[in-house]
Amino acid sequence: MVAEAAAADILFHQSVSVQYHLCVSSKKMPPSPIEIDALPTPPTTPTTVFQAASGVQISRSESALGCSASIQTTTFVDSPRNIKFLPTIRSGSHTDTGRRRSNEDEHICIDDLSTRLGTLYTWLLPSSFYAIFDGHGGSDASSYVKKNAMRFFFEDAGLPKNSDINKSFLEELENSHRRAFLVADQALADERSIDASCGTTAITALVLGRHLLIANAGDSRAVLSRKGDAVQLSQDHRPSSVVERKRVEDLGGVIEYGYLNGELAVTRALGDWCMKLPFGSASPLTAEPEVQHILLSEDDEFLIIGCDGIWDVMSNQDAVSLVRRKLRLHGDPQQCARELVDQALCRASSDNLTVIVVCFSPVDGQDPVASQRPRLRCCSLSEEARRKLRSLLEGN
Repeated sequence: MVAEAAAADILFHQSVSVQYHLCVSSKKMPPSPIEIDALPTPPTTPTTVFQAASGVQISRSESALGCSASIQTTTFVDSPRNIKFLPTIRSGSHTDTGRRRSNEDEHICIDDLSTRLGTLYTWLLPSSFYAIFDGHGGSDASSYVKKNAMRFFFEDAGLPKNSDINKSFLEELENSHRRAFLVADQALADERSIDASCGTTAITALVLGRHLLIANAGDSRAVLSRKGDAVQLSQDHRPSSVVERKRVEDLGGVIEYGYLNGELAVTRALGDWCMKLPFGSASPLTAEPEVQHILLSEDDEFLIIGCDGIWDVMSNQDAVSLVRRKLRLHGDPQQCARELVDQALCRASSDNLTVIVVCFSPVDGQDPVASQRPRLRCCSLSEEARRKLRSLLEGN
């Protein structure tokens, strides 16, 4: 997989992943498979800022960061009066059963979050929310999390109330998002109608002004197009990941035949309580997400969020190049999502397929009114139809 960025403003702060405990440790984490170059920061700055190196190669089997990558940023304040760039949000989505008997995927697309939250929405900047829940062992878990997503992630999440977006605000927002994953996980344990062997992966994207917050537990993925270069923003939590395997084994779990405890193809998921230790205990299978914060710029064109059925048969760059080419052609993110799913089907993906495409700014060379023009279709005529048409034109 290719993850290239001219300047990916991704900010990392490593912490130890302990399920259901939001605590930061000084314990050193294994080196990340993403190569990063540290930028100089003032001595008084308490956080470390990293810039993603260009031309980084990330393989599917190694796509994982440390057990928990939380994000902090240097001190600044965002408000409508001092922001020079705000993304113009448009999105589209598509899902397909693929070669499975049923579709266990669920997804959410909300371009204007304020219309859904009403009086709960106190932020001055526009906000959007997107999510994919890739179920396994049935669709009960993914359907339940989607149905209650607004409650888990916003209504009961203890969101920060600040009107200005500063360091403290972003820390609170990240923590509330992480709590939401764990609360949703516990709700699945308490819901008697959902079998203990049923679970779901979860990936969410929250856009607030120019801030993008990605939270992921499982093997769905978020990929950003930065001037046509693919930048992977989430890490796949699979048994093949060196980092995830170490975390699992340190907590008493085993990887057998490429599966967690010989049963599950992911190492992080909501639900699956038949494989988890009692609530409050560190477990090889965890619902704790990895969170990343990205500061969007004019170079950031669109975001692709897809379930693992997409990435099993397509590289990050393949997906970005396809969507970028189609946006130049017709400018419709909904159609782009459908075409990306169709391409995965052509490449013989064997899983359910779900894609969300979120546009932030026009791609280079895109006609800004392309999507408003009527689409023309060229049709070929049979020889008999040509003769009849010729006869009509000649007045015979």
